Amino acid sequence: MQVGGNNDQLMGDINVTPLVDVMLVLLIIFMVAAPMLVQGINVNLPEASAKALDTRNEKLVITLTKDRKIFLDSVEVGRDNMVEKIMAVLAQRADQQVYLRADADVPYGFVVGIMAAIKAAGVPRVGVVTEPLGTQGGKDEPKDGAKEG
Repeated sequence: MQVGGNNDQLMGDINVTPLVDVMLVLLIIFMVAAPMLVQGINVNLPEASAKALDTRNEKLVITLTKDRKIFLDSVEVGRDNMVEKIMAVLAQRADQQVYLRADADVPYGFVVGIMAAIKAAGVPRVGVVTEPLGTQGGKDEPKDGAKEG
């Protein structure tokens, strides 16, 4: 008489429990880490007393850093090919409005030159993004306000 079972056969089932455990741990790690990966261009925006604009729709944002680098959204471009790039981007969008973010330390003449180049690209409205008065301490997450020009 045989005691116990016949253990000579191989198990044909796949044990997916360890796989599911590892995948859940990786999912949690990526969910926690993903918000930390969002990076932007750090600029010191000037303050203004304009009311905040509705920026929920996707707009083209041109950023000028204090070392005079120009960014279309988050892509750095040169001043010589900026007009062509703006025209190419706006050709794909229904909304032709552009927002200009410039560091407070950028010379006024440089900002005006960039605004003239934006107008030369055929942009009908340029919004200037500023910090609301009294919020200069929170530079990491600026609140957008704008004046239309």
